[in-house]
Amino acid sequence: MIKLKKTKKGLIIPLVLVFGTLFLLLMAGLMSFVHLQLEQSRKQVAQDSALKIAEAGINYYKWCLTNEIEDHCEGEKDYYDNEGNLVGSYSINVQVEKHCDQPSETTIIATGWTKDRPETKRKIEVLYAKTSVGIYSYLINDNVWAGSDREVRGHYHSNGGIRMDGENKSLVTSAKNEWICTDSFGCDFCPSECREENGDCYCPGVFSTSDNSKTDLFDYPASSFDFNGITMNLAEIKSLSQNEGGHYFPPVKNINSNGEGYHLVFKKDGTFDLYIVTDTNSTYSYNNEIGWHYDYFEIDSEYIYGNFSIASACSLVFIEDRLWVEGEVNGKITIAAANLEDPNKDENVILLGDIEYFSEEENGLALIGQNNILISPASPDIMEIKGIFLAQKGRFGRNHYPFNTREKLEIYGSIISNGRVGTQWTSGGHVISGYMKRENYFDSNLVYKPPPFVPRASNEFKIINWKEVK
Repeated sequence: MIKLKKTKKGLIIPLVLVFGTLFLLLMAGLMSFVHLQLEQSRKQVAQDSALKIAEAGINYYKWCLTNEIEDHCEGEKDYYDNEGNLVGSYSINVQVEKHCDQPSETTIIATGWTKDRPETKRKIEVLYAKTSVGIYSYLINDNVWAGSDREVRGHYHSNGGIRMDGENKSLVTSAKNEWICTDSFGCDFCPSECREENGDCYCPGVFSTSDNSKTDLFDYPASSFDFNGITMNLAEIKSLSQNEGGHYFPPVKNINSNGEGYHLVFKKDGTFDLYIVTDTNSTYSYNNEIGWHYDYFEIDSEYIYGNFSIASACSLVFIEDRLWVEGEVNGKITIAAANLEDPNKDENVILLGDIEYFSEEENGLALIGQNNILISPASPDIMEIKGIFLAQKGRFGRNHYPFNTREKLEIYGSIISNGRVGTQWTSGGHVISGYMKRENYFDSNLVYKPPPFVPRASNEFKIINWKEVK
């Protein structure tokens, strides 16, 4: 007979209670963990959405800038999705940097948040500005020939045709699809890259006859640049120089009847000395516009007129006369030499010596000549000039001075020239005047933050700097 073992009464109930409690604790912990994860996920979604809403605020204000209605765009705005549902809001705060009481660049601060979590906010700060002509190494309004000794780092553009025999490190663009290349561009015998028709040599908008250039960077026809827009700026620069704290200097004859112009020398302390030139030496020279003639670009006698500071609030100088320039720039400054009183007279700028910067990143020069910007016959053997050099009606270059050659010309910045550029003269394949070696370096610091009132290459605002702030 089998005997059954008796179990103790009540043993299962405590076990059920213990394991049930443990299970409930584990479930509570799991639920808490899941809830925490869901909360973190919702918070992350809210943060991501808030950032997108803030960026929408930036884009909205960019649209306001482009359409010139920014006066009505600051403050808090609601943000809706594509279906018209309210998603959240953003607020816009704007800081405008001004030169001579005129806006130059804009910092936009946008804060975004969602409707469901208004306490979760993201803030971004964006610096907007337009691209200046400093984006070009060369910007020319005429046909041009870059010789085989030329080394160009930066965008090279002409509204005319380009023969690029130099070494280009960047784009070379022409507004022409085809142009007539003459003997002054080395086409007395029509190159194989071109075609001859009725005695004329028709060449592509950009072409090369050397192995130096990178033809894959040639582009034509490209959009042309409006040089007429530059003319309008001179009257504004003159007015602001007179009325907004800049420096204005009248025709030198108003000060000294023997005066022939001004000589400006930049100093590393952030000032410049200004001299009145009373006598010049003549130099026999040639250029394509007027042929053989005498230049009066060498200073023989002068006297100091004064020492002047570069005004930070309005760093403009307008000189209503001929101007010689050299020295070391400390600051950002725009100088224009033009005669707006006499419609029959256009002033020139003469580059007498080196133009350098006290600080590469913080300093900048824009030099505008109403007619030409020309290098003196007495220029240094190795010459270095920095800045944006703009010859509005004339050209940038160096005239042909017989038996006057120099070793090397280095340009850091941009050449903007209405006429053909030339700093070297050749005959029979030999350099007979000017600089034997020429190098151009693009200055990225002058593209978006140039000196005041530098002409813009584009009316479109672009982001210079983007960052999230607390």
